[in-house]
Amino acid sequence: MTHMDYEYTLLGSSMEDYRKRPLKLQVDDSPMSLFAVLEVKRDPLHLHRPWPRCTLGCGTSTLTCFRKVKLYSFLFGLAVMFLIVASYILTGDKKGLLLTPSPYHFSTVPNSGSGTGPYPFNVSSAKDYATVKLVVKNIASKVEFSTTRQLPEREALLHSEPHMFSVIPHKFLPNVKNPCWYEEHTGNISRDPYRTNLYARYSRRFRTVFEYLRKAFREHLYRRGGKYYRIRCLPYFYIIGQPKCGTTDLYDRLQLHPEVRFTTFKEPHWWTRKRFGEASASTMWDNNAWAYFYDNSTEAEAEPPFLIQDFIHTLQPDARFIVMLRDPVERLYSDYLYFGITNKSAEDFQDKVSESLQLFEGCLTEYTMRSCVYNTTLNNAMPVRLQVGLYIVYILDWLTVYSREQILVLRLEDHASNRKYTMHKVFDFLNLGQLTEQKEAEITKSPASNTRRPADKNLGPMLPVTKEILRDFYTPFNKKLAKVLRNDSFRWDNHSELI
Repeated sequence: MTHMDYEYTLLGSSMEDYRKRPLKLQVDDSPMSLFAVLEVKRDPLHLHRPWPRCTLGCGTSTLTCFRKVKLYSFLFGLAVMFLIVASYILTGDKKGLLLTPSPYHFSTVPNSGSGTGPYPFNVSSAKDYATVKLVVKNIASKVEFSTTRQLPEREALLHSEPHMFSVIPHKFLPNVKNPCWYEEHTGNISRDPYRTNLYARYSRRFRTVFEYLRKAFREHLYRRGGKYYRIRCLPYFYIIGQPKCGTTDLYDRLQLHPEVRFTTFKEPHWWTRKRFGEASASTMWDNNAWAYFYDNSTEAEAEPPFLIQDFIHTLQPDARFIVMLRDPVERLYSDYLYFGITNKSAEDFQDKVSESLQLFEGCLTEYTMRSCVYNTTLNNAMPVRLQVGLYIVYILDWLTVYSREQILVLRLEDHASNRKYTMHKVFDFLNLGQLTEQKEAEITKSPASNTRRPADKNLGPMLPVTKEILRDFYTPFNKKLAKVLRNDSFRWDNHSELI
């Protein structure tokens, strides 16, 4: 599906299939992005299968056997090459691969002789503990918040994403809550409209969904004047953040409201990672692709010239956003448990926190706070995502383009203790209709979604010393957040653990 396949009037081309990526492969005469293959096709080569057994002797079977071995070897080497190239591109660091050492220095740390990695820590050691505390103190001394930023010109945004702005019209259908328009479908209506959609091709998880969409596609075409049109819409509202803060639970409950319809799946990460959302918890904070997308930036600035909200605001100045936040200390531990793969433990978490704090401090010796929060190299180098919990930095940037009335900020702690209250706040914010008592009970009393896995619960809480260090780190950011939102509960002074 390309821009040439469609025209739009008020009666715009599909965004789903456009991906601004320079690295392309060709499969079945259709363009395919390497990134999507690495992302959704989990086991493309079936490398877990045994190698073909070869025996001595002559004959075509032996020759075929050796050819298979050669083919597997070639494919394995190709896969390794792809992973290396992708790691380079996805970091946004144009100077080196993921294996390149971070340019941000560690503070001078005493080698206690315990722990793992090149910078071992033993926080039970008074010397190491004092060092990490000093790192946090140094960070706190450099905390400053910019309430304004230079907004990009509209022409610069249009120039940076010409395709996106060319396929979405400037005016939308009247009397429709969502921004919607009719798009002319000039292709053969008997052909599979999702034939080049990479999710449809390679994701087993969404295979059933796309099968349904294929069957229903022609039923949703409108014919007028001998032409076919399909209705296209942008979201009326977005659940934009943050990860491990209850966005999945909020999404699942909102889906039960009869007036709400979501995208095919919760987190397409369209704005942040694919330009293809929606309820992607990355929309609020993830601008890590900026160094890859925008060559007009300079290292001296070390900040993205455009942010996600700049593009959304250009297209949807009246959009609404829901942000779900959580005590950033607990959020970070939950994030570590959820996204960690092996060797997870409270001690390992402590090591990763200490290393990340040192990297963050190293960045602050060269750049501003805001630059470090958006620094792609730093974010990829830190073993835990400290920056995601710096909510105030992102909130202030969102408030440069959207009014406070357009952003509803909730706390997961409040939602967990009184779901009925928070859901009513959401319904009022979105101007949704009244519900029957039965439907309201179904929405508010259903079990929580996406809670901590049993295996992760067995690891127990983080170490008390880790919690103390993280509280010291996040406190100045939380204080500023509470001031901006005029709500002291966002200081998280009354600590409560959620699992």
